[in-house]
Amino acid sequence: MLKPQTTGNNDWSNAIGRMRKAWTEVYPDIEFDYHFFDEEVARFYDSEQRTSKLLGWATGLSILISCLGLLGLTIFNTNRRTREIGIRKVLGASVTQIVKLLSSEIARLIILSFMLVMPFAWFAMNKWLQSYADRTPISWWIFVLSGIGMLFAAFLTSAFQTIRAASSNPVKSLRND
Repeated sequence: MLKPQTTGNNDWSNAIGRMRKAWTEVYPDIEFDYHFFDEEVARFYDSEQRTSKLLGWATGLSILISCLGLLGLTIFNTNRRTREIGIRKVLGASVTQIVKLLSSEIARLIILSFMLVMPFAWFAMNKWLQSYADRTPISWWIFVLSGIGMLFAAFLTSAFQTIRAASSNPVKSLRND
């Protein structure tokens, strides 16, 4: 029975040395150049890994910018409706009801934007995946999960401002009128 050979560093260098010697005997004018298969495969996917890293940074930046825009929209909306919030509180509305009222507007906008963008996202992902030899289908749950993530991020972004506006003293908002 044959024993398997160990593949330590010394074995590789010995094997490469023997191959170099045999190469120079057969092809003395051509330089011996070798590459390992796993290094070749890694080089093949280098551009995809760089693109992935770049897209990760761009995605994070775009999420940050969109959250800042959403926060600005929430601040504008609550400042515009301070009188209405004060009247609702005087008439007996709870903080939960006011937060639900303010958040439902934002949720409708998020859902509408998601419905408008979803076909374009599917088309772009499908087109991008066609460039690979081994393809995977785009599952519907990816879109559902991203929609839920968008709603969650929107509620986290606007929660502080809406709760602050809903729990403020209604006398302050109505005194200015």
